[in-house]
Amino acid sequence: MSSFSLKIMTPDGTAFDGQVQSVSCRTITGQVQLMARHIDYCTALGMGEAHITLEDGTQRSAACMGGMLSMFGGECRLLATTFEWADSIDKERAERSKARAEELLAQKNLDARELELAQARLKRALVRSNVAARAQF
Repeated sequence: MSSFSLKIMTPDGTAFDGQVQSVSCRTITGQVQLMARHIDYCTALGMGEAHITLEDGTQRSAACMGGMLSMFGGECRLLATTFEWADSIDKERAERSKARAEELLAQKNLDARELELAQARLKRALVRSNVAARAQF
C-alpha cells in the first residue's frame, strides 16, 4: 500500500513525524480518513479518536482534541490542541476526570456556560477513557 508523510504537532512539540498508510480522525463535521494521493484538504478537528496506520501496517490509536488537519501536496499535517497516544493515557486519571465531570453535570444550579464546560470535560474524559480501554486489548 502507498504511504505519505504525516507530521503530528501539539503545543508540547512533535508527537509523530514519519510515513503512514492512513490517518483517520474526528473533524467538526464527522469522521475522515486520509490516504496517499488524497486531494488537498483542510478542516478543523473535533474531539475523538485518531487512528494511524503506519507504513508497516501497524495501527496506533490516540485521543485527539481539537486543532487542524491538512493534506497539501501529498503531505499531511495534524496540528492538535491535545494528542495522546493510547499507550500513554493514564486510565485511572481519565476515569477520575469522568467522575468529576459527571458530578458537575449532576448539579442543578449550573448556568449555560458552566453546563457547556462540564459537558466538554465529560466528552474529553470519555474519549481518553475509551482510547485507553481499547489499548489494553
